[in-house]
Amino acid sequence: MAETVNRAAADRAFFGHPRGLATLFMTELWERFSYYGMRALLILFMTASTSTGGLGFEVPKAGAIYGLYTAMGYMCCLPGGWLADRFLGLRRAVLWGGIVIALGNACLVVHDIRCFYGGLALIVIGTGLLKPNISTIVGQLYSAGDARRDAGFSIYYMGINLGAFLSPLACGWLGQRVNWHLGFALASAGMTVGVIQYLAGGKHLGEAGLRPATPAAPGLARRHKRQLQFGLVAIVALAALLGLLDWTGAIAITAQGLSNGLGVLLLVVSVVFFLWLLSMGGWTPVERKRLVVVGVLFLASSLFWCMFEQAGSTLNLFAQRSTRNSVLGFTFPASWLQSMNALFIILLAPVFAWLWLKLGRREPSSPAKFAYGLLAGGLGFAVIAVGAMVAQSGERVSVMWLAMVYLLHTVGELCLSPVGLSAMTKLAPARIGGLLMGVWFLSTSVGNYMGGRIASMYEAWPLPELFGAVAGFGILAGFVLALVVKPTVRLMGGVK
Repeated sequence: MAETVNRAAADRAFFGHPRGLATLFMTELWERFSYYGMRALLILFMTASTSTGGLGFEVPKAGAIYGLYTAMGYMCCLPGGWLADRFLGLRRAVLWGGIVIALGNACLVVHDIRCFYGGLALIVIGTGLLKPNISTIVGQLYSAGDARRDAGFSIYYMGINLGAFLSPLACGWLGQRVNWHLGFALASAGMTVGVIQYLAGGKHLGEAGLRPATPAAPGLARRHKRQLQFGLVAIVALAALLGLLDWTGAIAITAQGLSNGLGVLLLVVSVVFFLWLLSMGGWTPVERKRLVVVGVLFLASSLFWCMFEQAGSTLNLFAQRSTRNSVLGFTFPASWLQSMNALFIILLAPVFAWLWLKLGRREPSSPAKFAYGLLAGGLGFAVIAVGAMVAQSGERVSVMWLAMVYLLHTVGELCLSPVGLSAMTKLAPARIGGLLMGVWFLSTSVGNYMGGRIASMYEAWPLPELFGAVAGFGILAGFVLALVVKPTVRLMGGVK
C-alpha cells in the first residue's frame, strides 16, 4: 500500500499534482454545487409566503432551522470520520455520503413538510460521511514533507468554489423565478453527477483511503464494533423518546427547542471530546502538543465560520430585503449574490497558492493565517454595519456593500479554510486522521450554529447594532490570536 501511495504522491499529471486530485476536485465540485444551490434557497424558501410556494415560517423559526441544519451537517463529520477510520474506509464513506446527499435533495422536491424535514436529515447524514473523508484523501495523495500540499489544497478548494459559484446562479434562478422545488431538483442532479464521476475516476486514487485504519492494539476492532452498536441503539432510543414525548404532549418539540438543545450538545461534545483526546494514552510528547494546537485552531475556526456562514442567513435576508439586486438595468434574484464569495475564491485562490510558495521560508504560520482570517471576517461585518445604517431610511442599497463584505470574507477564508484543512492532515496522528478531520468540521458546526442563532435575531435587533457587534467580536478575536501566535507555533513541533 505504501508503495502505491508513494507513486500517487510522485505523480504530477494534474497541473503538477497527482492525477487523483482531479477526481477529488470534481467530486467536491458537484457536492458543493448541490450544497450551495440548496443553501442559497433554503432560508428564502422557508420565509416565503405559502401563496408563492414557500413555507411561510417566521424569521426566528427559519433562522433556528437553518442554524440547526447547517450545524448538524458539520457536526456529523465527527462520527463520519470515526466510521471511515474504523469500518468503512475513507473511499466508501465518500461514496455513500454522496448517494445519501442526492437522495436528501430529491426529498425536497416533494411539496410535503415531512419530506422537507426528512430531506434535510438525509443531507446532514450524507455530509457527515463525505466532507471530512474526501479532504483526508486529498492529504494522503502527498507524501510527508511534500511542498505541494498547501498548493494542492488550494487547487482542491477551487473545485469547491467553482461548484459554489455555479449553483446559486442555476438553482437560485430556477427556485426563485420558476419553482422552488425545481431548484432543489437541480441540486440533487448535481450530486448524482458527482457520484458517477467519483466512481469513474477512483482508479486514479491508488490505495489512498481504500481501507479503514489498522487497529493500534489487539481487541480494539471488537471494542469499536461494540461502540458502534451502542451508539446506534442510543440514537434510536433518543429519537423514539422525543417522538413519544411530542405525541403525548408532554413536551412540544419545536425548531427553537431543538436548536437550544443542539447548542448544549455542541458545547458538551466539543469539551468532552478534547478532554478525552488529551487524556488518552499512547501519544508522544510532540503529538500531545500538536493536539493542543488543534484545540486553538478549532476555537479560531468556530469564530470565523460564525461570521462567514451568515452568508446564507442574515446576509441573504439583507440581499432580499434591503439591496437593489440589479446591475446596468438587469435585475436578478437575491440568491445570485451567494455566488460572489465563490467568484472571488476562483479569482484569488491561484494568487494565494502562488503567494504561499513564493514566500518560502517567510510564509506565515498556520496560526498567523488564522488571525488574518478572523480580522478579515470582522472587517467585513464592519462594512455591512455601515451599509445597514444607510438602509435604515427604507431605501435599498447598492450590491457593492455586499460585494465588499464577500471580498473581505473571501480573503479571510483563503487565509483560514484551505490552510486549516492542510494543517489538520499535518498535525493529526495517522491513526486518527479521519477523526481529527471530523473535529475540524465540528468547528464549522459550532460556527454555523452560532450564525444561525444570530440570524434568529435579524428582526429583533437594529441591523447596524447586530452587524456591528459581530464585527467587534471578530476583530477582537483576531488580535487576541495574533498575540499568541509564537507560543502556538512552538507547540506544533516543526509543522508550519
